[in-house]
Amino acid sequence: MEASYALLVRYGPDILNGFGITLLSWVGAIALGMVLGFLIAVVQLSAPRWVRVLLRIYIEILRTVPFLVLLFVLYYGGPYFGVSLQALDAGIVSLGVYGSAYFAEIFRSGFAAVPKGHVEAADCLGISRAATVLRIQLPQMLVIIVPSLVNMVIILSKETSVLSIVTVPELTAVLTQIGSEQFIYAQTLLVLSACYLLIVGVTQKLGSWAELRIGRYLAR
Repeated sequence: MEASYALLVRYGPDILNGFGITLLSWVGAIALGMVLGFLIAVVQLSAPRWVRVLLRIYIEILRTVPFLVLLFVLYYGGPYFGVSLQALDAGIVSLGVYGSAYFAEIFRSGFAAVPKGHVEAADCLGISRAATVLRIQLPQMLVIIVPSLVNMVIILSKETSVLSIVTVPELTAVLTQIGSEQFIYAQTLLVLSACYLLIVGVTQKLGSWAELRIGRYLAR
């Protein structure tokens, strides 16, 4: 047993590098997914009906198709359409696009929860639509949607393990390779579980902190 964990220590730099790539792909996907999701939700507020229908189709397709299928379509099918991406880039883009549909629904539900009277009052005062969204609707909705956002961010963190299938050298790929080479499957799986437990735990703490801070800000 000691020899097994000694091997893990020896492979420490490789494991840390894999962990770093996991974090990079996760954070990149979150940023892309939140930006796209927010833009989709904002456009749905006042866009023509045909635009809202197209966005709804986009959301429903992405929520129906498994992430692995989307990843394969972008990485293996992309070159047929002139889109050739490296494995890591394809992983970040596909994970971000996949998450954007869920983030869009979260933001949409948040906007819907803001009392319509607040928006109507802003219109009467001549406040621009952009200012109404950023200064009136967004602060109020954040308190409501923080738990849902945190939950989706956690889901995306676990989906990063799928990227190993397209040769992204993230944590799951590195530890799987070490386990196969050294026959220490149980130990590598324990390390993998501990790393994801760390990610989830830190995310939950940050989510609770953000919810508390936003609540105090609105209470002023």
